[in-house]
Amino acid sequence: MAKHTKKSLQPINIKLYGSNESDFFRSIAELIQYAKRNLEKQVNTTMVVTYFEIGRRIIEKEQQGAKRAQYGRKILQGLSDYLTAQLGKGYSVDNLKLMRRFYVVYAARAIGESLITQFNPAVSWTHYLHLMRITNCEERSFYEIEIASNGWSFREFQRQYDSSLYERLALSRDKKKVRQLATKGHIINTPQDLFKDPYVLEFTGLPEKAEYTENDLEQRLIDHLQKFLLELGKGFAFMGRQIRFTYEDESFFVDLVFYNRLLKCFVLIDLKIGKLKHQDIGQMQMYVNYYDRKVKLPDENPTIGIVLCRDKKDAMVEMMLPEKNRRIFAGKYKTVLPSKDELKRLLEE
Repeated sequence: MAKHTKKSLQPINIKLYGSNESDFFRSIAELIQYAKRNLEKQVNTTMVVTYFEIGRRIIEKEQQGAKRAQYGRKILQGLSDYLTAQLGKGYSVDNLKLMRRFYVVYAARAIGESLITQFNPAVSWTHYLHLMRITNCEERSFYEIEIASNGWSFREFQRQYDSSLYERLALSRDKKKVRQLATKGHIINTPQDLFKDPYVLEFTGLPEKAEYTENDLEQRLIDHLQKFLLELGKGFAFMGRQIRFTYEDESFFVDLVFYNRLLKCFVLIDLKIGKLKHQDIGQMQMYVNYYDRKVKLPDENPTIGIVLCRDKKDAMVEMMLPEKNRRIFAGKYKTVLPSKDELKRLLEE
Protein backbone atom coordinates (compact mmCIF):
# COMPACT_ATOMS: atom_id res chain seq x y z
CA MET A 1 0.00 0.00 0.00
CA ALA A 2 1.41 3.34 -1.02
CA LYS A 3 2.27 5.72 1.78
CA HIS A 4 0.94 9.26 1.61
CA THR A 5 3.58 11.79 2.51
CA LYS A 6 2.83 15.35 3.49
CA LYS A 7 3.70 17.82 0.76
CA SER A 8 6.34 20.32 1.75
CA LEU A 9 5.43 23.95 1.17
CA GLN A 10 7.27 25.49 -1.75
CA PRO A 11 8.13 29.19 -1.74
CA ILE A 12 6.26 31.18 -4.40
CA ASN A 13 8.19 33.45 -6.71
CA ILE A 14 6.10 36.60 -6.45
CA LYS A 15 7.94 38.11 -9.41
CA LEU A 16 5.99 35.78 -11.71
CA TYR A 17 2.88 37.87 -11.05
CA GLY A 18 2.08 41.43 -12.02
CA SER A 19 2.59 44.35 -9.68
CA ASN A 20 -1.13 44.56 -8.85
CA GLU A 21 -1.26 40.91 -7.84
CA SER A 22 2.00 41.15 -5.90
CA ASP A 23 0.75 44.14 -3.93
CA PHE A 24 -2.50 42.28 -3.27
CA PHE A 25 -0.63 39.20 -1.96
CA ARG A 26 1.50 41.36 0.33
CA SER A 27 -1.53 43.24 1.67
CA ILE A 28 -3.23 39.97 2.63
CA ALA A 29 -0.06 38.67 4.32
CA GLU A 30 0.31 41.95 6.24
CA LEU A 31 -3.34 41.75 7.33
CA ILE A 32 -2.83 38.25 8.71
CA GLN A 33 0.41 39.24 10.49
CA TYR A 34 -1.33 42.27 12.00
CA ALA A 35 -4.16 40.03 13.24
CA LYS A 36 -1.67 37.60 14.79
CA ARG A 37 0.12 40.42 16.63
CA ASN A 38 -3.18 41.77 17.93
CA LEU A 39 -4.23 38.30 19.06
CA GLU A 40 -0.94 37.85 20.93
CA LYS A 41 -1.48 41.19 22.67
CA GLN A 42 -5.03 40.27 23.64
CA VAL A 43 -3.90 36.91 25.02
CA ASN A 44 -1.10 38.63 26.97
CA THR A 45 -3.43 41.25 28.46
CA THR A 46 -6.01 38.62 29.40
CA MET A 47 -3.35 36.53 31.15
CA VAL A 48 -1.91 39.50 33.06
CA VAL A 49 -5.37 40.69 34.19
CA THR A 50 -6.27 37.14 35.22
CA TYR A 51 -3.13 36.79 37.34
CA PHE A 52 -3.87 40.16 38.94
CA GLU A 53 -7.41 39.01 39.78
CA ILE A 54 -6.11 35.71 41.18
CA GLY A 55 -3.73 37.68 43.38
CA ARG A 56 -6.57 39.88 44.61
CA ARG A 57 -8.75 36.90 45.51
CA ILE A 58 -5.89 35.17 47.33
CA ILE A 59 -5.27 38.30 49.43
CA GLU A 60 -8.95 38.64 50.29
CA LYS A 61 -9.21 34.95 51.21
CA GLU A 62 -6.10 35.10 53.39
CA GLN A 63 -7.44 38.10 55.28
CA GLN A 64 -10.37 36.02 56.42
CA GLY A 65 -8.12 33.64 58.35
CA ALA A 66 -7.64 33.98 62.11
CA LYS A 67 -3.94 33.09 61.95
CA ARG A 68 -3.05 34.81 58.72
CA ALA A 69 0.42 33.42 57.96
CA GLN A 70 -0.44 29.81 58.73
CA TYR A 71 -3.84 30.09 57.05
CA GLY A 72 -2.25 31.69 53.98
CA ARG A 73 0.21 28.83 53.51
CA LYS A 74 -2.58 26.30 53.82
CA ILE A 75 -4.78 28.11 51.30
CA LEU A 76 -1.96 28.48 48.76
CA GLN A 77 -0.98 24.83 48.97
CA GLY A 78 -4.57 23.68 48.65
CA LEU A 79 -5.24 26.00 45.71
CA SER A 80 -2.05 24.85 44.02
CA ASP A 81 -2.97 21.19 44.39
CA TYR A 82 -6.48 21.79 43.06
CA LEU A 83 -5.47 23.90 40.04
CA THR A 84 -2.66 21.51 39.11
CA ALA A 85 -5.06 18.56 39.19
CA GLN A 86 -7.66 20.44 37.15
CA LEU A 87 -5.51 22.45 34.73
CA GLY A 88 -1.98 21.04 34.76
CA LYS A 89 1.36 22.74 35.39
CA GLY A 90 1.90 26.42 36.05
CA TYR A 91 0.12 26.80 39.37
CA SER A 92 2.79 25.96 41.91
CA VAL A 93 2.77 27.65 45.30
CA ASP A 94 5.67 29.86 44.16
CA ASN A 95 3.72 30.99 41.08
CA LEU A 96 0.65 31.76 43.16
CA LYS A 97 2.83 33.82 45.50
CA LEU A 98 4.01 35.80 42.46
CA MET A 99 0.41 36.52 41.48
CA ARG A 100 -0.28 37.65 45.02
CA ARG A 101 2.78 39.88 44.95
CA PHE A 102 1.68 41.27 41.57
CA TYR A 103 -1.61 42.39 43.06
CA VAL A 104 0.09 43.95 46.10
CA VAL A 105 2.48 45.99 43.91
CA TYR A 106 -0.08 47.20 41.37
CA ALA A 107 -3.30 47.35 43.43
CA ALA A 108 -3.06 51.05 44.30
CA ARG A 109 -3.08 52.32 40.74
CA ALA A 110 -5.92 50.00 39.69
CA ILE A 111 -8.47 51.63 41.99
CA GLY A 112 -11.43 53.08 40.11
CA GLU A 113 -10.26 52.07 36.63
CA SER A 114 -10.78 49.13 34.32
CA LEU A 115 -8.09 46.49 34.68
CA ILE A 116 -7.84 46.09 30.92
CA THR A 117 -6.78 49.74 30.55
CA GLN A 118 -4.31 49.47 33.42
CA PHE A 119 -1.99 46.95 31.82
CA ASN A 120 -0.34 47.71 28.48
CA PRO A 121 -0.58 44.81 25.99
CA ALA A 122 3.09 45.31 25.07
CA VAL A 123 4.21 44.48 28.62
CA SER A 124 4.18 40.73 29.16
CA TRP A 125 3.87 38.70 32.34
CA THR A 126 7.59 37.96 32.03
CA HIS A 127 8.27 41.71 32.08
CA TYR A 128 6.02 42.16 35.10
CA LEU A 129 7.82 39.40 37.02
CA HIS A 130 10.92 41.60 36.96
CA LEU A 131 9.15 44.97 37.18
CA MET A 132 7.46 44.13 40.46
CA ARG A 133 10.86 43.48 42.05
CA ILE A 134 11.80 47.15 41.52
CA THR A 135 11.05 48.88 44.81
CA ASN A 136 11.35 52.45 43.51
CA CYS A 137 7.89 53.25 42.14
CA GLU A 138 9.18 55.98 39.80
CA GLU A 139 11.86 53.71 38.38
CA ARG A 140 9.35 50.89 37.90
CA SER A 141 6.94 53.22 36.11
CA PHE A 142 9.74 54.49 33.84
CA TYR A 143 10.70 51.00 32.68
CA GLU A 144 7.09 49.99 32.15
CA ILE A 145 6.53 53.00 29.88
CA GLU A 146 9.76 52.34 27.97
CA ILE A 147 8.96 48.65 27.44
CA ALA A 148 5.61 49.61 25.91
CA SER A 149 6.82 52.54 23.79
CA ASN A 150 9.96 50.83 22.46
CA GLY A 151 8.62 47.30 22.15
CA TRP A 152 11.51 45.94 24.24
CA SER A 153 11.71 42.18 24.50
CA PHE A 154 12.41 40.87 27.98
CA ARG A 155 16.11 40.48 27.12
CA GLU A 156 16.31 44.08 25.91
CA PHE A 157 14.56 45.30 29.05
CA GLN A 158 16.86 43.19 31.22
CA ARG A 159 19.90 44.71 29.56
CA GLN A 160 18.62 48.28 30.04
CA TYR A 161 17.82 47.60 33.67
CA ASP A 162 21.16 45.91 34.35
CA SER A 163 22.96 48.87 32.77
CA SER A 164 21.06 51.24 35.13
CA LEU A 165 19.42 53.24 32.36
CA TYR A 166 17.04 55.01 34.73
CA GLU A 167 19.80 56.13 37.10
CA ARG A 168 22.06 57.23 34.23
CA LEU A 169 19.33 59.35 32.68
CA ALA A 170 18.23 60.74 36.05
CA LEU A 171 21.77 61.81 36.99
CA SER A 172 21.89 64.26 34.08
CA ARG A 173 18.48 65.82 34.82
CA ASP A 174 16.95 68.15 37.39
CA LYS A 175 14.18 66.98 39.72
CA LYS A 176 11.42 68.06 37.35
CA LYS A 177 12.91 66.05 34.50
CA VAL A 178 13.39 63.03 36.79
CA ARG A 179 9.68 63.11 37.66
CA GLN A 180 8.94 63.33 33.95
CA LEU A 181 10.89 60.10 33.42
CA ALA A 182 8.52 58.35 35.81
CA THR A 183 5.32 59.70 34.25
CA LYS A 184 6.17 59.96 30.55
CA GLY A 185 9.29 57.85 30.02
CA HIS A 186 12.31 59.03 28.06
CA ILE A 187 11.06 61.97 25.97
CA ILE A 188 13.39 63.37 23.31
CA ASN A 189 12.77 67.09 22.79
CA THR A 190 16.26 68.61 23.07
CA PRO A 191 19.85 67.48 22.39
CA GLN A 192 20.39 67.22 26.15
CA ASP A 193 17.64 64.58 26.29
CA LEU A 194 19.77 62.28 24.10
CA PHE A 195 22.77 62.37 26.37
CA LYS A 196 23.80 59.73 28.93
CA ASP A 197 26.80 59.73 31.22
CA PRO A 198 28.16 57.11 31.34
CA TYR A 199 27.40 55.10 28.22
CA VAL A 200 27.58 51.38 28.91
CA LEU A 201 29.25 49.27 26.21
CA GLU A 202 29.55 45.93 27.99
CA PHE A 203 28.41 44.13 24.83
CA THR A 204 31.77 44.91 23.20
CA GLY A 205 33.42 42.35 25.49
CA LEU A 206 36.38 44.69 26.07
CA PRO A 207 37.89 44.66 29.59
CA GLU A 208 37.55 47.89 31.55
CA LYS A 209 41.27 48.63 31.95
CA ALA A 210 42.95 46.58 29.23
CA GLU A 211 44.91 48.05 26.37
CA TYR A 212 43.03 48.31 23.11
CA THR A 213 42.95 50.81 20.28
CA GLU A 214 40.24 53.20 19.17
CA ASN A 215 39.95 51.07 16.04
CA ASP A 216 39.28 48.01 18.23
CA LEU A 217 36.51 49.84 20.08
CA GLU A 218 34.99 51.15 16.85
CA GLN A 219 35.00 47.70 15.25
CA ARG A 220 33.32 46.13 18.30
CA LEU A 221 30.60 48.79 18.18
CA ILE A 222 30.00 48.07 14.50
CA ASP A 223 29.97 44.32 15.17
CA HIS A 224 27.26 44.90 17.78
CA LEU A 225 25.53 47.78 16.04
CA GLN A 226 22.02 46.76 17.05
CA LYS A 227 23.00 46.73 20.73
CA PHE A 228 24.84 50.04 20.35
CA LEU A 229 21.72 51.61 18.81
CA LEU A 230 19.73 50.33 21.79
CA GLU A 231 22.22 51.97 24.13
CA LEU A 232 22.16 55.27 22.22
CA GLY A 233 18.38 55.47 22.63
CA LYS A 234 15.37 56.45 20.58
CA GLY A 235 15.33 57.52 16.95
CA PHE A 236 18.91 56.73 15.92
CA ALA A 237 19.78 55.57 12.40
CA PHE A 238 23.34 54.57 11.46
CA MET A 239 24.83 56.56 8.57
CA GLY A 240 28.42 55.32 8.43
CA ARG A 241 31.86 54.96 9.98
CA GLN A 242 35.04 56.88 9.26
CA ILE A 243 33.11 59.39 7.18
CA ARG A 244 35.61 61.49 5.32
CA PHE A 245 35.39 65.16 4.48
CA THR A 246 38.03 67.48 3.09
CA TYR A 247 38.54 71.09 4.04
CA GLU A 248 41.34 73.27 2.64
CA ASP A 249 43.11 70.23 1.15
CA GLU A 250 43.17 68.41 4.48
CA SER A 251 41.09 65.27 5.08
CA PHE A 252 39.26 64.51 8.32
CA PHE A 253 37.41 61.38 9.43
CA VAL A 254 34.41 61.24 11.76
CA ASP A 255 34.45 57.95 13.64
CA LEU A 256 30.70 57.28 13.64
CA VAL A 257 27.86 59.25 12.06
CA PHE A 258 24.21 58.79 13.02
CA TYR A 259 20.98 60.60 12.27
CA ASN A 260 18.31 61.11 14.89
CA ARG A 261 14.82 61.07 13.40
CA LEU A 262 13.19 62.62 16.48
CA LEU A 263 15.44 65.67 16.58
CA LYS A 264 15.98 65.69 12.79
CA CYS A 265 19.70 66.19 13.00
CA PHE A 266 23.05 64.48 12.49
CA VAL A 267 24.79 63.07 15.56
CA LEU A 268 28.57 62.71 15.29
CA ILE A 269 30.48 60.44 17.68
CA ASP A 270 34.22 60.52 18.22
CA LEU A 271 35.89 57.73 20.22
CA LYS A 272 38.78 58.29 22.64
CA ILE A 273 40.24 55.44 24.65
CA GLY A 274 42.16 57.62 27.11
CA LYS A 275 41.58 60.83 29.01
CA LEU A 276 39.68 63.59 27.31
CA LYS A 277 41.89 66.45 26.09
CA HIS A 278 40.92 69.97 25.16
CA GLN A 279 41.98 69.24 21.58
CA ASP A 280 39.29 66.56 21.39
CA ILE A 281 36.57 69.11 22.18
CA GLY A 282 38.01 71.51 19.61
CA GLN A 283 38.11 68.79 16.97
CA MET A 284 34.47 67.89 17.58
CA GLN A 285 33.50 71.55 17.38
CA MET A 286 35.10 71.69 13.93
CA TYR A 287 33.27 68.52 12.82
CA VAL A 288 29.94 69.93 13.98
CA ASN A 289 30.56 73.26 12.25
CA TYR A 290 31.43 71.52 8.99
CA TYR A 291 28.28 69.39 9.03
CA ASP A 292 26.11 72.42 9.83
CA ARG A 293 27.58 74.47 7.01
CA LYS A 294 28.23 71.85 4.33
CA VAL A 295 26.08 68.77 4.93
CA LYS A 296 22.81 69.41 6.75
CA LEU A 297 19.76 70.57 4.80
CA PRO A 298 18.07 73.91 5.53
CA ASP A 299 15.07 72.24 7.20
CA GLU A 300 17.24 70.06 9.47
CA ASN A 301 18.30 71.02 12.98
CA PRO A 302 21.88 71.82 14.08
CA THR A 303 24.31 68.92 14.35
CA ILE A 304 25.10 67.30 17.72
CA GLY A 305 28.58 66.08 18.63
CA ILE A 306 29.43 63.51 21.31
CA VAL A 307 32.99 62.69 22.36
CA LEU A 308 33.07 59.30 24.09
CA CYS A 309 36.11 58.75 26.28
CA ARG A 310 37.21 56.42 29.03
CA ASP A 311 38.01 59.27 31.41
CA LYS A 312 37.16 62.96 31.59
CA LYS A 313 37.30 65.91 33.94
CA ASP A 314 33.96 67.66 34.17
CA ALA A 315 35.56 70.98 35.15
CA MET A 316 37.70 71.04 32.00
CA VAL A 317 34.74 70.13 29.79
CA GLU A 318 32.64 72.87 31.38
CA MET A 319 35.41 75.44 30.81
CA MET A 320 35.98 74.38 27.20
CA LEU A 321 32.36 74.62 26.11
CA PRO A 322 30.16 77.73 25.86
CA GLU A 323 27.98 78.43 28.91
CA LYS A 324 24.77 77.76 27.00
CA ASN A 325 26.14 74.79 25.07
CA ARG A 326 23.39 72.50 23.80
CA ARG A 327 25.15 70.73 20.97
CA ILE A 328 28.49 69.23 22.05
CA PHE A 329 28.77 66.68 24.83
CA ALA A 330 31.61 64.75 26.41
CA GLY A 331 30.63 61.48 28.03
CA LYS A 332 32.42 58.58 29.64
CA TYR A 333 31.92 55.05 28.49
CA LYS A 334 32.25 51.85 30.50
CA THR A 335 32.84 48.39 29.10
CA VAL A 336 31.50 46.68 32.22
CA LEU A 337 28.09 47.10 33.82
CA PRO A 338 28.14 49.88 36.44
CA SER A 339 27.22 49.29 40.04
CA LYS A 340 23.52 50.07 40.48
CA ASP A 341 24.07 50.79 44.18
CA GLU A 342 26.76 53.36 43.40
CA LEU A 343 24.59 55.12 40.82
CA LYS A 344 21.62 55.14 43.20
CA ARG A 345 23.78 56.74 45.90
CA LEU A 346 24.86 59.46 43.46
CA LEU A 347 21.23 60.01 42.51
CA GLU A 348 20.16 60.35 46.14
CA GLU A 349 22.91 62.90 46.74
